[in-house]
Amino acid sequence: MATCPRGCTPAVRLCQRLNRLKTLDDDMMATSLKRCLSTLDLTLLGVGGMVGSGLYVLTGTVAKDMVGPAVIISFIFAGIASLLAAFCYAEFGARIPKTGSAYMFTYVSVGEIWAFLIGWNVILENMIGGAAVARAWSGYLDSIFNHAIQNFTETHIMQWNVPFLAHYPDILAAGILVVASFFISFGVQVSSYLNHIFSTISMVVIVFILVFGFMLAEPANWSQKEGGFAPFGLSGILAGSATCFYAFVGFDVIASSSEEAKNPQKAVPIATAISLGLAATAYILVSTVLTLMVPWHTLDPNSALADAFFRRGYSWAGIIVAVGSICAMNTVLLCNLFSLPRIVYAMAEDGLFFSIFARVNPVTKVPVNAILVFGILMATMALIFDLEALVQFLSIGTLLAYTFVAASVIVLRFQPEKTSDKGTSSTSPNPNAEPSPAPSESQNITEDSGELKQYESFSDKLQLVERQKTEERRGVGQLKAFWEPYLGKLLGDCEPGEVVALCVLTLIVSSVSLCAVVEFGRNQLQLPLWSFTMLLVIFSLAFVVSMVLIWMHEPQTNSKTFQVPLVPLTPAISILFNVFLMLKLSYLTWIRFTVWIAIGLFVYFGYGIWHSKEGMRELHPKDMAARYVVLPSGSLVQTVQSVQPDGQVDSGHHITPSADSTSEEYAGKR
Repeated sequence: MATCPRGCTPAVRLCQRLNRLKTLDDDMMATSLKRCLSTLDLTLLGVGGMVGSGLYVLTGTVAKDMVGPAVIISFIFAGIASLLAAFCYAEFGARIPKTGSAYMFTYVSVGEIWAFLIGWNVILENMIGGAAVARAWSGYLDSIFNHAIQNFTETHIMQWNVPFLAHYPDILAAGILVVASFFISFGVQVSSYLNHIFSTISMVVIVFILVFGFMLAEPANWSQKEGGFAPFGLSGILAGSATCFYAFVGFDVIASSSEEAKNPQKAVPIATAISLGLAATAYILVSTVLTLMVPWHTLDPNSALADAFFRRGYSWAGIIVAVGSICAMNTVLLCNLFSLPRIVYAMAEDGLFFSIFARVNPVTKVPVNAILVFGILMATMALIFDLEALVQFLSIGTLLAYTFVAASVIVLRFQPEKTSDKGTSSTSPNPNAEPSPAPSESQNITEDSGELKQYESFSDKLQLVERQKTEERRGVGQLKAFWEPYLGKLLGDCEPGEVVALCVLTLIVSSVSLCAVVEFGRNQLQLPLWSFTMLLVIFSLAFVVSMVLIWMHEPQTNSKTFQVPLVPLTPAISILFNVFLMLKLSYLTWIRFTVWIAIGLFVYFGYGIWHSKEGMRELHPKDMAARYVVLPSGSLVQTVQSVQPDGQVDSGHHITPSADSTSEEYAGKR
């Protein structure tokens, strides 16, 4: 990010610091972690992250309390929203194969403060996800022993009646998290091996559930006598979708693992597509079987599938299901404990979080400090919070992360590429940026040592030599040539990508406004019909016009990795869907979310902003500066000069003696 010019106000400088972008290394595959994961490993990680308590526990909870048999529709809606978000994660994971997931993607395209808040929420998302699964795991195991563990804890240890907390401390859930953290600390190959074992058992059990469950299906359980297919109506289906969204959040473990993948450009998109497809199919079919086996209003929310087989007289099948559910939940625990420390590590590596978490064990090649500390925190949450409060809080952080990742895809797609090589360093988030091969686009400079170096041309980077518009191809982020006669006077003078960034902001604001009117306009706000309709039209137009304006600009088309199709339509719909699901959550969830954000801002302004490595890079520029000089004749003379500490002078290497001229300086980092 450009340094603030002399004389700018403190507010402008602060704004620049908050919105600085992450500088990516030239070698995107370089890492202190170990690249050893194949496409199969990533796929099983994704399946393991999604097919767990959502399948064995959440299905029964949502069907009984919120939706009924229409939980199938809720899973379809949640799956569609997840698919749109998965496209965005797949593009970033392949394009930027670095750990950090949504945090990293936001940092390279939107800005530092937003990246920190997203990372902060992703940390909470993974902690809550692991704690919720651990409690579900404990509940399932307890149900096999007829709730003997719960009764013993309440009778001989302690119990409490505090709102939003569990009725008793779940020691078993906390214990499994501590044990799992211990295994995760042995390295990525151990984690992958355990995940393979548990995922295989889980998938075999799911096939058994589907085959045997359809044999026991009774269509009468969907009849009006039992309440019908959708007893809670459309509102219940949509509210259920927001909660069912939790079932699919595990796919982002694939993007989090991209820094440890052998070939992330190919493996990440393939693994994301396959794992999400398998998980969505499993959820839809299993929820169909469950609600056809027994009436939806009689389901046991703690162990719905196993209890359904027990009640149909097949206790042996219930035991098989219980064993499969425990294995599935183990995979989710492993995935949460796998991705959480890597996000913490990425933030600490960038200086935004405490540096102790950036340390990687030289033997196991994993961030052991982050694994152990956050594993213990996760265990503490599982000890005291109940499942429902954890699940609802999980959805909002996930939806917010998905929204920012979708917005980042649009911003990055229409952001100009910036050349980056060993001689220069750029804040561009595009890892595929390459030096321009055309001789007219670059200047080759031979130093005294005889080494050939390449720098961006004067006309390309500084734009001091103006070309004829008829001869110039429209660049990325600029208005398309077709629209130049119509909108050139209004938008033609804007910097490349500037209009797109403004449109993305408008897109998010209009999405929030539109969804708020739909959700609260007629009931809580009691708006008249004319006012309700007018607001719908205004915000819908703002949403559509923003998309159209983005589409009128030139996108990047030369990417060698996977790209989200139909940009900006696909990310825009994802943003709208995610915002709508967020507004379906309870106000208590928003209160908890606000408190967590406030804590995050305290951490950022107390530590992160002062230790940011991007901030250090701005304060200590180094390597060299390239000076471009335009002679009166219009020819270009280039001077390369090493940057020395204050008080030192370097004569530099001159290509051509300069005459009276106007000059501009471009500071580049080697």
